[in-house]
Amino acid sequence: MRGPDTMQERLFTMARLEDFVPADHPLRPIQQMVNEALKRLNSLFNEMYAAQGRASIAPEKLIRALLLQVLYSVRSERLLVEQLHYNLLFRWFVGLAIDDAVWDHSSFSKNRERLLDHAVVEALFAEVMALAEKQGLLSDEHFSVDGTLIKAWASHKSFQPKDGPPSDGGGGRNVEADWRGTPRSNDTHESATDPDARLYRKSDGSEAILCYHGHVLIENRNGLVVNAQASLASGVAEPASALAMLAELPGTKQRTIGADKAYDTTDFIDGARAIGVTPHVAQNLKRRGGSAIDGRTTRHRSYAASQCIRKRVEEAFGWAKTIGSIRQTVFRGLDRVNMQFMLTMTANNLVRMRGLAGGTS
Repeated sequence: MRGPDTMQERLFTMARLEDFVPADHPLRPIQQMVNEALKRLNSLFNEMYAAQGRASIAPEKLIRALLLQVLYSVRSERLLVEQLHYNLLFRWFVGLAIDDAVWDHSSFSKNRERLLDHAVVEALFAEVMALAEKQGLLSDEHFSVDGTLIKAWASHKSFQPKDGPPSDGGGGRNVEADWRGTPRSNDTHESATDPDARLYRKSDGSEAILCYHGHVLIENRNGLVVNAQASLASGVAEPASALAMLAELPGTKQRTIGADKAYDTTDFIDGARAIGVTPHVAQNLKRRGGSAIDGRTTRHRSYAASQCIRKRVEEAFGWAKTIGSIRQTVFRGLDRVNMQFMLTMTANNLVRMRGLAGGTS
């Protein structure tokens, strides 16, 4: 007997969001880790909202929603709020009941400065790393470092002289600019859209783009990101940021750091050794004066192991650019780009930790 194609809603329905999420759903272990990390930030949240006034949206809900945006490749906060209206899985993860009202998408923009001022994302990243250390997932001896370019939310047309009139054709929004024969550099020009963006090219054969640099430091045992930061794009950004991240590692234990040829500079090699880190850097034999390291380092088996394992850093970049949204940022200004970059790497760590707990990486 054929059933009728009708929908008859009940006057009263008793249902919990918990019942709609399968027990083995991959978001469940991630939610548990996120909630545990957010509990440790309770005092920070109290400090953020110490002033009297109307009750705000719970910062925990905002952060869970922002993590969902990364995990599910939601392209905008407006679309994220739309999903929260009808996606029961998203409501469950964020902590909204079925009949709870969803805030306006502008709430993310209004609260972003507060998150930046109190370094909330940095604190969340640190708490997630504390959970990983508690589970025995981190190595404290062997690390790898690398950097990537993050395309800025600005066009070449916005790259105008700092002093004087715009370059030919660049003054109008819909006018094609002609820069042929016109020298342009970060010293004389800047983006009118995003002044922090820098014109940079990764190699001699690649195009110059307006971008930022993203840097990550991973531990070699499981490939978890132990530090991440964005910086202005420049030829010295990678070695300088790597030394800064290495200096923040706790303890005084002897460590190794694997890296590619871009880090084969005297400043980086000497700087790493000065803080007790052995540089296992790929030799750049075409460098003027030869490589900054010699057989005293490369003859060890640990050097070969570091050179093999250091390529795992590309897994974090690959995930962040395909699932996350750091291939091209939608934010302007270094502070906001850095917050987005750290949030993306926090989500990457959560996914990897979930896999490690289940026996897969």
